[in-house]
Amino acid sequence: MRRIPKVIAILFLFSAAGSGVGAQQTSAGKELIPATDVTAEVIQATLKDEKAGGKPVVDRSVRVVDIGGHNVGIGVVYRLSAPSRGVSAVHDKVSEVYVMLEGAGTLVTGGKLVNPTRREGGSIAQIVAQVNGPGVSGTSVEGGVSRRIKAGDFVIIPAGTPHWWSEIEGKSMSYVVIRVDPDQVVALK
Repeated sequence: MRRIPKVIAILFLFSAAGSGVGAQQTSAGKELIPATDVTAEVIQATLKDEKAGGKPVVDRSVRVVDIGGHNVGIGVVYRLSAPSRGVSAVHDKVSEVYVMLEGAGTLVTGGKLVNPTRREGGSIAQIVAQVNGPGVSGTSVEGGVSRRIKAGDFVIIPAGTPHWWSEIEGKSMSYVVIRVDPDQVVALK
């Protein structure tokens, strides 16, 4: 008779685990974090650090988390208008949402990459692949749709879509990137 309460308790635990009560887990069996905060202070500190580096383009991943079988990441991008606008890109698996913070520019999406090269090896290609997963870089985009993007605007760029900043107005621009990674090709951070 003393075992019955223990058996009932064990059965309750198994039924609670099966019904989603308690900690959620990823498809790999890791426990999910209930929420992840990326504060304005973290974004601004990252942006300040990027600006101090003086590089023409900096794309830094702030946080990448597993949200139950796929990853979502937050990054910050800072671009100078000179000496270069940057390269065009297609990300094979990762979709992006841009949230413009400062500045403005002309974004071209769709069409096809000019001088496409698969990103493999090399310092810039490796950095891009670590942040955006596998893909292709080019020198520009031909035949896409151009539009002016300014502070406060959002842009959704599905995986497989060529994109390129053909112009950056003023000295620089910055934006937050939300990356949706259903195949978990980008490492957690």
